[in-house]
Amino acid sequence: MVKYRKSISSAVIRRLPRYYRYLSTLLDMGISKISSKDLGNRMGITSSQVRQDFSCFGGYGLQGYGYDVEFLHQEIANILGLNTVRHMIIIGAGSLGTALAKHKEFEKKGFKVIAIFDVKSEIIGQKITEHEIRHLDTLPQFLENNHVDIAILTVPENFGREVAAYITSLGIKAIWNFVPIELKTPSDVIVENIHLIDSLMVLGYNYKNNNNK
Repeated sequence: MVKYRKSISSAVIRRLPRYYRYLSTLLDMGISKISSKDLGNRMGITSSQVRQDFSCFGGYGLQGYGYDVEFLHQEIANILGLNTVRHMIIIGAGSLGTALAKHKEFEKKGFKVIAIFDVKSEIIGQKITEHEIRHLDTLPQFLENNHVDIAILTVPENFGREVAAYITSLGIKAIWNFVPIELKTPSDVIVENIHLIDSLMVLGYNYKNNNNK
């Protein structure tokens, strides 16, 4: 794999999954090479932006030839760590946690749910897919016997910070947070916030303004 700069903006990193998806589509279509202009057009960005993004990772394109789709697809998979299986647990077995547990695309991309936790006694032992819901009190013992890379947090808002503090005290270093609050975590813990209602309000704003033109 080509070496790339260590300091890369979050905006570039957030575009990488989009590149990966579009390149996956190109492979399915049997397209073996593509120019920065054509790739940019498909993604709604400029060819210059495409070239700048890929220059962070070594370039990959050749003048007059463009990008080798299969090679670029594999390189982005390497950069995103998609060639390594990441073990995940879900904390909060409500409707959202259940839906995420049933999401089939996670494992295809190397993200495997290995356990689901909750505190409600009436659902402990019930199954979501092949996983029995475990009580959160059993998490320390589970972590002793299983490697966990990511915790998905889907608990009620008023328990979000308490649960985040608890799981990070046990050594969890990455949280995919669906609780609509900002978590306070140690500096070595990575948090990716997914605030669904915020996204919906932005959509509502854009819808309103688009229809007022």
